[in-house]
Amino acid sequence: MSSIEDDVASRPDDEAPEWARDEVGKPGSALAVIESVFGTDAAETSRRRPSRSREPDRKVNQTLRLDVEMLEAYRREGEGWRTR
Repeated sequence: MSSIEDDVASRPDDEAPEWARDEVGKPGSALAVIESVFGTDAAETSRRRPSRSREPDRKVNQTLRLDVEMLEAYRREGEGWRTR
């Protein structure tokens, strides 16, 4: 078993130092961060738009009961028998 001193993940990293509590601050919205980093155009592009209205379902869920012989005949037709 390795000790904590040998564990690479537990060693301090100069490129990613630990943050102090006062450095973290209160998080803002993702759009605010995108706007501050990439600009207003990027934030506007990222903004969620209202979705298009849903079309009414044109399909109906239906259960079909078949004789065993009929089902076997469909299966013998090979690949894609369920969609026929």
